[in-house]
Amino acid sequence: MRYFFLLLVSSVAFSQQLQSVDFLTLDASLGINPIKRNVIGDVTFTFDVKKKIDTIRIDAQKMTFSNLKINGKEANFKENKKQLLLFEGYKKGKNTLTFSYEAFPTQTMYFVNWDFTKEIDTPEEVKGQIWTQGQGKYTSHWLPSFDDVNEKIVFGLTITFQKSFEVISNGELRKKELLGDDIRWNYQMKNPMSSYLVMLAIGHFEKQELRAASGVPLINYFDHEDLAHIEPTYRYSTKIFNFLEREIGVPYPWKIYRQIPVHDFLYAGMENTSSTLFSRDFVVDNIAFVDRNFVNVGAHELAHQWFGNLVTAQSGKDHWLQEGFATYYALLAERELFGDDYFYEKLYTMAGQLMEASKTDTIPLLNAKASSLSFYQKGAWALHVLRERIGADKFNKAVKNYLKNNAYQSVTTTDFLNEINLVSDFDTTIFRAKWLDGTVFPIEEARELLLKNDFIKQYLSLQDQPLDLTKNQEDILKIFGSSAYYPIKELLVFQTVSAPFESKEVILKAALNTNDLHVRQAVANSLTEIPESFRDSYESLLNDGSYETKEATLYNLWKQFPERRTHYIELSKEWIGFQNMNLKMLHLYLSFLTYTDSKKKMEPYLELLRYTGTDFDSNVQQEALQRLLLLKVHTEDVFRSLAYGTAHHRWQFVKFCKDNIRSLIKDPKNREIFIAIKAKLPIREETHLQRLLDE
Repeated sequence: MRYFFLLLVSSVAFSQQLQSVDFLTLDASLGINPIKRNVIGDVTFTFDVKKKIDTIRIDAQKMTFSNLKINGKEANFKENKKQLLLFEGYKKGKNTLTFSYEAFPTQTMYFVNWDFTKEIDTPEEVKGQIWTQGQGKYTSHWLPSFDDVNEKIVFGLTITFQKSFEVISNGELRKKELLGDDIRWNYQMKNPMSSYLVMLAIGHFEKQELRAASGVPLINYFDHEDLAHIEPTYRYSTKIFNFLEREIGVPYPWKIYRQIPVHDFLYAGMENTSSTLFSRDFVVDNIAFVDRNFVNVGAHELAHQWFGNLVTAQSGKDHWLQEGFATYYALLAERELFGDDYFYEKLYTMAGQLMEASKTDTIPLLNAKASSLSFYQKGAWALHVLRERIGADKFNKAVKNYLKNNAYQSVTTTDFLNEINLVSDFDTTIFRAKWLDGTVFPIEEARELLLKNDFIKQYLSLQDQPLDLTKNQEDILKIFGSSAYYPIKELLVFQTVSAPFESKEVILKAALNTNDLHVRQAVANSLTEIPESFRDSYESLLNDGSYETKEATLYNLWKQFPERRTHYIELSKEWIGFQNMNLKMLHLYLSFLTYTDSKKKMEPYLELLRYTGTDFDSNVQQEALQRLLLLKVHTEDVFRSLAYGTAHHRWQFVKFCKDNIRSLIKDPKNREIFIAIKAKLPIREETHLQRLLDE
């Protein structure tokens, strides 16, 4: 209760500050040491005092300050490990604040692959990266700034770092100056933004420079080792940019746009103003593009440059104005690329998820505690309803006015709905009650809109009244030979799952003969038993251009045909797969199970163990550990890798490691092994492990 009270006091205090003080600019000159993991900086703020205020607060987590001056004169200050507090030296009107600071950020700024850099490496050989993730309100862990999104200022960052590295921040690169072994990079924004959108990325990046139809520079970054993946990774990125500028009707507001993939990113992507960071998991080759690609994530983060960055939700309860809009406009961009059937299939899938979730989810969309599913998918559906009800022209006009009238400001849902009211007589009160304040997903209205699409009509008809495999075989085969959208053919495949093989063999062969990778993948995943007579047909899936299909097929064949296991192991020995090396890991796992000779077993074991090392990305480590745990390899080496993972910055990997340790230590033998290795761990890892042992 006390914690809640403190949060409330802090929020009220900052709200009062916004009425009294307007921060205008922040210019910072930064030095970053990846070995010490610290930031040393000199900062200049300009701010306008509009009316009397006792204390001015700047968010600054666990920082130390020196040389603080206001309007050129030394001034006393306080700091409470969360904020820098100013109480003297400022006057009504314009003021200038300068100071030096040091921070040791434990979150928000991440130092990846620096711990294990050998001293003999030259800087050019170092694979370390530094990147930030200020999601919501966390930039104040590395840069004195404002956790409240309503305080928007113009940022300028100057960063000095070793010359072989690329340094990226927000806005235009104004100057790049060689200083001995370092380069000083100066980036400058022209217009104000919220602090959580400030970013840094440092690494040995290379780049591809393109230009939008409107002339905006588009810069796509990549690791040198990913040179061959540039085209499939950034496929359609320029088309998406051009489409969104046309569709939204408001020019891209930030002069330049960058996309930067980084190692071990916390989420799929983050829409930092002018410079989106995204997970290297989405750096793909032509095969991986089929199963997982950057198209939707890229479109979503780009849409945020308008919805979230240009106009920002005033509070958490209006968060759908950012995520709902970004989700919907990304879907509109994909509709432009892939067609109406794709668009409606995605809406249908969202509707199913929302309908299922609404059975237990009682938090409405207009609530800061709403689920991500509500903010993203239900928000997108709400916008689709509006667009359909008032028409695309009026909807686009309202959105354009909404952005122009609120540019570089904070907004509420009422601000947006007022623009709808100005262009139409649509009843937004009823709409708000049903789609934004209601907790039940309005499935009947959604279904009505979905049925405007012929593909959805056919899909729902087949779902409600499945065709009989014997009586309607000719009709089924006719559909497989038609141009029907592939989810219909997938549905027909999955509807055969419980049928005897003899009654569905012709249908499965027809599915394979479509040569559609999605439909063929449905065959790979639908069979639990593979008759010898069908083996050759099923084995053809091993050659498909889909890593997911290859993974499912390899495992199913290995399991079904023991006499051919060595053949399958040999066939897959060069496979790699996605960025998490899923095919390589499966190959090693099956090799370990296949070999009977202890020496031969040791080879896949040691290779799997090598991939658990901290010099690999956490998705690779997790995949390797998962395979070793499935093999019940409960060795000190495996347990040590799990323990190291408890201190990783990527929360998904931390959860995986902690959950497995909790399960393993229920066995007294395993518990003893963890106790034995605890004392040999670094202090952070030792502390996390001890907490798990004490639970």
